[in-house]
Amino acid sequence: MMSESTSDECDLVMNYSASERCAFVKRTADCSMADGMVNYLRVAFCLLPPNLTPFTITLCVIWLIVLFVILGLAASKFFCPNLSAISSTLHLSHNVAGVTFLALGNGAPDIFSAMAAISHPHTAGLAVGALFGAGIFVTTVVAGSVALVKPFAVASRPFLRDVIFYMVAVFWTFLILYRGVTTLGETLGYMSLYVVYVLTVIISSYIYNRRKNSDTNSVQNVPHIPEFSSSDSSDEDVPCLTGGTIQQDYDSEYRPLLPYSESTSEILMSSLNPVDSRKWRRKSWTWRLLKVVKTPLEVLLLLCVPVVDLDKEDKNWRRPLNCLHLITAPLLCVLVFQSGAYGEVMIQGEFPIWLLTLLLGMFLAAIVFCTTTNDQPPKYHPIFALLGFVASAVLISATASEVVSLLHMLGVVLSLSNTVLGLTLLAWGNSIGDCFSDITVARQGYPRMAIAACFGGIIFNMLFGVGLGCLAQMYKTQSSVQFGSEGLLTWILAGSLGLSLVLSFLIVPLSHFHLGRSYGIFLLVFYFVFLLIALLTEFGKIHT
Repeated sequence: MMSESTSDECDLVMNYSASERCAFVKRTADCSMADGMVNYLRVAFCLLPPNLTPFTITLCVIWLIVLFVILGLAASKFFCPNLSAISSTLHLSHNVAGVTFLALGNGAPDIFSAMAAISHPHTAGLAVGALFGAGIFVTTVVAGSVALVKPFAVASRPFLRDVIFYMVAVFWTFLILYRGVTTLGETLGYMSLYVVYVLTVIISSYIYNRRKNSDTNSVQNVPHIPEFSSSDSSDEDVPCLTGGTIQQDYDSEYRPLLPYSESTSEILMSSLNPVDSRKWRRKSWTWRLLKVVKTPLEVLLLLCVPVVDLDKEDKNWRRPLNCLHLITAPLLCVLVFQSGAYGEVMIQGEFPIWLLTLLLGMFLAAIVFCTTTNDQPPKYHPIFALLGFVASAVLISATASEVVSLLHMLGVVLSLSNTVLGLTLLAWGNSIGDCFSDITVARQGYPRMAIAACFGGIIFNMLFGVGLGCLAQMYKTQSSVQFGSEGLLTWILAGSLGLSLVLSFLIVPLSHFHLGRSYGIFLLVFYFVFLLIALLTEFGKIHT
């Protein structure tokens, strides 16, 4: 038997025999995995027999897919709509909302996953692999697929602006990894790069719109026709695909001719039904199959997280369900915040905090139910958007922590580095939604919007994912953050992402900012070559 020291790294568990692994996991402090609600290492090595390891891995992969589905649903169905409602309530411009709230909504899974990984020294490689891996995936596979689906001329100035800022962010991240340490001042400066990016977007948009308005005023009696193929147009020319007018027109077609008032129980049941019968009839069987799989998770989320939709006539006011949210949403936050750490907290050692939260929620729900009606949302209805934002953010953070803990366990069992797990499973899981949505947007005739999402959103993900994770670790340890490099693979990641951005920066202008199918094929080939080199490096076929 090997040493009984409790200071061993948990990754060494596979060096022990199958009968000794459970004891090693129990006595090793590094195997505690305090950032997750479930200790997956104990599940793998203590709960299930060693001869069922393939079955264990299969179960973990299925659970990982479920966690990614929860991340996607929580971000797209709850986090983003509530952020949109908050930005509209605050009367923010489209520019500011797009590069702040919308970027946060779209990048929530990546950011929370990176924060969860970086906040623990042994899983920092997951964050590095995920952020660099997702960056390469989005700027090659997603951007290449958009170019293949809908060749188009990219907006020149916004494209160059986004690529330049992203290259600066990648280079700064590379310097942090190369030195292996970052301080509080450098971290704040690193995050302030995004503030500079936001200001650049706002100022350039202001200058562009002012010049466009002066040109319009100088040409009288000439109808304005949007020219989407011009490389000089701003990336705000493209209308939002989910505009309120389109939704209202669509709903008005199915509005009943005679007045009809639903009962409270009917409102509650219809509010908890995530399946739109009209959409169900139009969709393919694959969409229906996925919807059936996601429906139980959506119902659970609908029970716990309120959504305010300002595009709807009633702002998505559902009186019985919203009153229920006053109970379930705070209870959800208490039970899952910091992996359930506050669920067992007792007030003066006697009264559990979750019970106090439940009683307060029931009291507020009773007041709201007695002072409102089913038909008219109250004036304070936007507060539910804030409640939904907090509840969905806590849920996404907790789910991201579970994803990181689960991937760390898979890395230990399969003897894979955290970096390669980050650039494959974590990066793919967090980016696959962006891939499908951007390709769909391109198919609908808005490829410029799709390509802007490819380059704009990942800047925010990298700067705030790494930055907030470093701040969280500094708060815990009261010291500077140390980055343990995973060797050659880390530099291959950083070099590949930097090379893809430099090539795009050179090739796209030389192609007169026209992204054709040949460019799309080039990007896809680039990604598969990178992935092959990364995997060969991981398995020792390529080494220094």
